[in-house]
Amino acid sequence: MANLDPQFMRRALALAERGRGRTSPNPMVGAVVVKSNEVVGEGFHQRAGTPHAEIHALRQAGERVQDATLYVSLEPCCHFGRTPPCTEAIIKTGIRQVVVAMIDPNPQVAGKGISALRQAGLETQVGLLEREAKKQNASFIKYISTGLPLVISKAATSLDGKIATSTGESKWITGPQSRTMVHQIRDAVDAVLVGVGTVLADDPLLTTRLPNSVGRDPVRIVVDSQGRTPSTAKIFNSDSPASVIIATTNQISASQRQVYRELGAQVLVVNSVANRVDLTQLMAQLGQREITSVLIEGGGEIHASAIRSGIVDHIMFFLAPILVGGVDAPGAIQGMGIQKLSQAVKLGEMEVKQVGADLLIEASIEDYVYGNS
Repeated sequence: MANLDPQFMRRALALAERGRGRTSPNPMVGAVVVKSNEVVGEGFHQRAGTPHAEIHALRQAGERVQDATLYVSLEPCCHFGRTPPCTEAIIKTGIRQVVVAMIDPNPQVAGKGISALRQAGLETQVGLLEREAKKQNASFIKYISTGLPLVISKAATSLDGKIATSTGESKWITGPQSRTMVHQIRDAVDAVLVGVGTVLADDPLLTTRLPNSVGRDPVRIVVDSQGRTPSTAKIFNSDSPASVIIATTNQISASQRQVYRELGAQVLVVNSVANRVDLTQLMAQLGQREITSVLIEGGGEIHASAIRSGIVDHIMFFLAPILVGGVDAPGAIQGMGIQKLSQAVKLGEMEVKQVGADLLIEASIEDYVYGNS
C-alpha cells in the first residue's frame, strides 16, 4: 500500500460525506478517477436509486479514464439492485487499477465485486484508509449486517451531569454552537426518538433547523406506552413533511390509536417490558422500515431504558461549563442504575472536542465499534 497516495482516497471520503443523511438505506460512497497523478473525474452517491459514485466519476472523466486509477471508498457493487452493477461499468471503461477503502458488508457484494474486477484483469487493492471508511458508514454497516439501525444516545448536560435544574428548567444548558451541531446531526440521521415525558415537558418539534433552511427533517418517533401524547403536540401540528411514529403497546386503546392516525401519525404497537415499550423490538421494526440510524434525545428515563436494553451503539454527550447540583436535579441517565461498578457500561473509541464553550464527548459502547457487532 506504500505506493498508493492516500490523498486521493481522502478526497473520495470527503466526496462521500456530501451524501450524509441523503443515501439511506444505501451507504455513502465517493469515487475519484486519477490519471498521471491528476484528478480527471469524481463523484458521490447522492440518493438511493440514483447512479452510484463510480458512475458519476467515470462519466466526468470521459475518454481520460483509459489506463487511469479509480479510488472508491466502498467496494463497487456487482449485482442488480436499484441500479445496474458498477463493476460492469468499470470493466468496460478501460480503467487499469481500482483502489478500494473497504469491502462492502452487504452479503450480495462482500468481496464479489473485488473478485469480478480481478477476474477481468484489473489490478485491485483493498484497505487504504479502511478505518476511516468504516467509521463514515457505521450506520450502514450496522444495518446491513444486522437489519437494525445504529442508535446514538445524545444528551446535553452541565459538567456535573445534570440535564435540568430541580424545577425542570433546561433551556439552555449548552451553548448555541452545540445546539446547531445537534440540528446538523438530526439532518444526518434517519430518525430522532424521544420519550413521551419529553413531549409533555418540552413539546418539541424535533425538526432540523439550520441556516438557509438547508436541513432535512428526520422521522420523529415518540415512545409512549400508554398513549399520553396530546393531540395538540407540536409534532402533529408542524409544516414538516417528516413522518411521525408513535411507538406504543397494547395498553393504548383502539380509539386513541385512531386519534393518532387521523393526526397523520403511524402507530407501531410493540411488546411491552415492565409495562414499557420493548425498545429492542421497536428497533427491529424500524429496521424493517429501512431506518438505518436513530438519534435518541430527551430525558434521563429514555436514555436509561435504551442503554439498559442494549440498543445503544454510540453516545454523544455535550457538557456545558456550568455546575447545577441538587439531589432533585435530573441526570442524563436515570432509571434504577447499577449496584456494582463491575456492571457499568464500558465505553471505547472515545473522542473529546470543544464546541464553542462546551465539550463534546463521543464514545462507542464497547460491544459495538464500527462494524464489530
